[in-house]
Amino acid sequence: MLAPGQAAPYFIAPSASQPEFVFDTAGGRYVLMLFLPPAEAAHGPLSALSRNQPLFDDAKLSAFVVLRDPKALQGAKDMRGLRWVHDGPGNISDRYGPEPHWLLLDPTLRAMATWPIGAEAEVFARLAALPPVAEHAGVPLHAPVLIAPRIFEPELCDALIALHRETGGEPTGVMRDVGDRTVAVMDELKKRRDIWLPDGELKDAVQARLERRLYPVIKLALGFRVTHIERFLVSCYDAGDGGVFHAHRDNTTQSTAHRQFACSLNLNDDFDGGELRFPEFGPATYRSPRGGAVVFSCGLMHEALRVSRGRRYAFLPFFYDDASAETLAAYQARVAASEAASA
Repeated sequence: MLAPGQAAPYFIAPSASQPEFVFDTAGGRYVLMLFLPPAEAAHGPLSALSRNQPLFDDAKLSAFVVLRDPKALQGAKDMRGLRWVHDGPGNISDRYGPEPHWLLLDPTLRAMATWPIGAEAEVFARLAALPPVAEHAGVPLHAPVLIAPRIFEPELCDALIALHRETGGEPTGVMRDVGDRTVAVMDELKKRRDIWLPDGELKDAVQARLERRLYPVIKLALGFRVTHIERFLVSCYDAGDGGVFHAHRDNTTQSTAHRQFACSLNLNDDFDGGELRFPEFGPATYRSPRGGAVVFSCGLMHEALRVSRGRRYAFLPFFYDDASAETLAAYQARVAASEAASA
C-alpha cells in the first residue's frame, strides 16, 4: 500500500458511466479510494459510504470504489462525488496494493493515510475533520509557475492579434489516445479559436524574442534548457463564445508525452476572466501582464478560467529538449510503421 507522501499512480479504467475514466483529472480535491473486499465483506464499507454520502461533493472530496468483480459494476451508478471503477485485470490494485483497504489522497494525489477494511469509524472521522482544500499542507501553497514580463513588445502583440482577427481562427479539439495513436477530438473541455503562424518575418520575430528574452529566464528559474518549440499558436478566448479551457494536463497522451513546459503569453489585457488556475495548489489564480508569459510544467493540472468580458488573445507554445524530441520521434516512427503495415 502507498505510504504517506507517495504519489498515487495514474490510471485509465472504465467506470459505471464512462468507458475510460482518466484518474489524473481527479486532482484538486481530496480523494478517498476504497479497494473493495469480496462480496461477503463489502457490506460494512459500502454502508459507511452510503451513510456519509453528503461528504462527497466533488469540490472538497470525491470517493472512488475500485471493483475487481465485473458483476459488481452492474447496477452501480456514478453520482456526484462517488464513482465506481472497474479493475478487472488488476492493473490498479497491483500498483496500489492487492489487499482491500481505504486510501486517502491529498489534492495533489499523494497519499495521506491508509486504513484496513473495518476501520470505517476512523476513516470518516478523519474525513469530517479535513481542512479546506487550500489549507491541506498546513501552510499557504503557491503553484510552481514562472511569470516573466516583457517578452513581446506591444507592437508584436498587436501584429499577432491583427493576424488572428483576419481569419477569426478555428475551434480545435483536445488530444485523446485511441489505440496506438493520439487523435484530436472535439468536446466541451475547451472553447477557443486558434491560428498557426505561417513561416515568415512574424514567426521569425516571435522565435527571436523567445530565444533572447524567455529561454534565459526559464534556464535561470527552472533549470531547463529549451531546444525545441512545439506550435506557434495564437489563440482567442472570446466571452461571446464562453471561452474556457477546463482542468487538464498537457502531456498525458502518446503524442504529447514529450512536452515538458507550457507557456501562456497574454497579447492583450482588456478582458476580464481568463486567468490560469492550478487546482492541485489551491484556488489562487495567475495572470501575466500584456506581453508577459506564465511558464509551468506540462504535468501540472491547470485550467484557463472562462473569459467574462471581451476577448483574451494569447500565444501558447510548448517547450521541450533533445531527449524529449527522441520520445516524440519514437512515437511518430511507431505510427508510421503501423500505417505502413496496414496499407
